[in-house]
Amino acid sequence: MTKIYYDQDADLSLLKGKTIGIVGYGSQGHAQALNLRDSGCKVIVADVPGSAAWKAAEAAGFAVAEAAEVAKGADIIVLLAPDDLQPQIYRESIAPGLAAGKVLQFAHGFNIYYHQIAPPPDIDVTMVAPKIHGVLLRKLYTENQGPPGGVAVYQDASGKALATALAYAKAIGCTRGGVVETTFKEETVTDIFNEQCGIGGGVIGLLKAAWEVLVEAGYGEETAYLELFHELKGVADLINSYGIPGMIRRCSTTAQYGMMLRQSQVIGEPVKEEMRRILREIEDGTFAHQWLLEGKIGHPNYLTMLSMEDEHGSEIAGRKLRQLMPWLAKP
Repeated sequence: MTKIYYDQDADLSLLKGKTIGIVGYGSQGHAQALNLRDSGCKVIVADVPGSAAWKAAEAAGFAVAEAAEVAKGADIIVLLAPDDLQPQIYRESIAPGLAAGKVLQFAHGFNIYYHQIAPPPDIDVTMVAPKIHGVLLRKLYTENQGPPGGVAVYQDASGKALATALAYAKAIGCTRGGVVETTFKEETVTDIFNEQCGIGGGVIGLLKAAWEVLVEAGYGEETAYLELFHELKGVADLINSYGIPGMIRRCSTTAQYGMMLRQSQVIGEPVKEEMRRILREIEDGTFAHQWLLEGKIGHPNYLTMLSMEDEHGSEIAGRKLRQLMPWLAKP
C-alpha cells in the first residue's frame, strides 16, 4: 500500500544548520524559497545575473549568486530551473561544486529518469514534487494550508535521504496536505501523461473540439466559450472537494443523466488506445528525446504551436469575455 506522510512524520530539525540553495527563482523557485525561509531555513538563490528573476530574489531579501557559487555553498541543492536547461546548468555549474554528503533535489524526475543528469554516488538524490502551481503553493502556505505532493529517493548515500526530503516537504508546506511516496519514474511518467492526456492536452483538446462543433453548428462563439471554458473551474472545484460522484450529485438531474450517459461515448476505446500509445512514448523516452531535440534547435515547433493557441477562435472569444470580468484572478 502506498505510504503517505504528514507533518507528524517529518522532522524540521534535520534542516537546522543546513544551507539550502534554490537554483531557479521561477514559479516553484520563488514559492519554495519563501516558504523555506518562513519555516526557519537558511536559503540562498541562484539565477541568471541581471535577469528579472535575479532582481526579484534580491527584492525579496535573498542572497543571490550564480549557480556555481550556490552549489559550492549549499548543503541541499534544489534544481528548479526548466527541465531542458537543467542538464547544462548541472554540468557547468553544479557538478563541480558537489561533494560527498550533499543533497541534490528535484521537483520533477525528468532529467534523472531520462538519464540527462548522472549524479556521483556519494550524494543523496531526492525529489519533492508539490502537486500545485508555485503561486498557489505560496498562497496556501501563508494560509496555514498546503497541497499534496510526491516524495522520492533515487540515491541514498547518507542513509537519511528520505528523512531529509520529508523535512524539506514539511518546510514548504506539503506535508500539511500529505506527500505520497513515489519513484522518479512514476512521478515523471504520470506527470507528463497528465499534461498530455489528462487535465492538459486531453481536457484542452476536448474543450476546443466541443467549441468548434458548437460554432460550426451556428451557435455563438461567446456563448460556447462560457458554457465550456468558463464553467470548467466550477466543475474542477467540485471534483477537488467531493470527487466525481459528488460533483455529479451537485448538478441538475438533467446534467447528471447526460454526464453519465455520454462520457464513455465521447471518450471511447479509440481515444484510450491513443492514450496507451502516448503513454508508451513517454515511458520509452520518445517524447523526451523529441522535446530535448526541440530545445537544441531553438524551439521552432513549440513557438509555432504556442502562437496557434493564441489564434484559436475560442481564445479570441475568451479574451473579449475575460476583459469584462475584472474579478478573475490573474497571477
